[in-house]
Amino acid sequence: MRVVFMGTPDFAVPTLSEILGQGHEVVAVYTRAPKPAGRGMDEQKTPVHRLADRFAIPVFTPRTLRDAAAQADFASLGADVAVVVAYGLILPKAVLDAPALGCLNLHGSQLPRWRGAAPIQRAIMAGDAETGVMVMQMDENLDTGPVAMVERIAITPDMTTQELHDRMAVLGADLMVRALGALERGTLGFSPQGEAGVTYAAKIDKAEARIDWSRPAAEVHNTVRGLSPFPGAWFEADLGKGRERVKVLRTSLASGSGAPGTVLGPDLAVACGTGAVRLVEVQRAGSKAMKAADFLNGAKVGPGTVLG
Repeated sequence: MRVVFMGTPDFAVPTLSEILGQGHEVVAVYTRAPKPAGRGMDEQKTPVHRLADRFAIPVFTPRTLRDAAAQADFASLGADVAVVVAYGLILPKAVLDAPALGCLNLHGSQLPRWRGAAPIQRAIMAGDAETGVMVMQMDENLDTGPVAMVERIAITPDMTTQELHDRMAVLGADLMVRALGALERGTLGFSPQGEAGVTYAAKIDKAEARIDWSRPAAEVHNTVRGLSPFPGAWFEADLGKGRERVKVLRTSLASGSGAPGTVLGPDLAVACGTGAVRLVEVQRAGSKAMKAADFLNGAKVGPGTVLG
């Protein structure tokens, strides 16, 4: 089929790769415009843009799809279907209606739970035991269209957002190409989403990343793994050379109790509002991620230290 692919981050790359591998004709790729990045502030293309360049696929980077010229460009591609994976722009009705077979979206949750921008992070932060990837038909509202296919995924107790993201990206790519195959054969069916259990996955606010040690240990643990690796949950402490911010990338639940934020022992267990968590992997400013033992070699953090 003639496919227009619309996506931006790493999460979308496996799906574009699988679509190309299945022999579909990707007539164009839509992605976000390059942004200045790095020390030299050079224009950096998105991961999807870079893959499209490798296959010499025409790339469009409009800042909006709401104007008539952008909509005319899209319609002129004569696509059978558009595939949307974490694109980042709203698709108006004129764009949704342009492909002959509509627009399919790959979404990282079990809809209607976690509609919105950050479904992977929110599922982990909420302590969900299961999530999924879904292929849905897009409509004008936020993740409300009928669902065609789903792949369920268990969220293990210590799984981070990065680990779940990577698993979802691979499973989602396979799910989408199976959906395209069924669509091409005329056998892809859709079911409306239920009305019960609707939740919204709001974009992550950096203010959420500061660890609140007064919360129960399970909530602190879920926040850490839900924000790992980006933006990364963090605390502040005097590590021997003044006050410093430290990201926490991995924790485990631990035994013990004390004043919230107090280091309880040499294994970096930290008291929470109830219970405790053990710091397993951290990252100091300007340094690489490191295990707790390596962190202790260069930081003066012992029992009784209070983490802010």
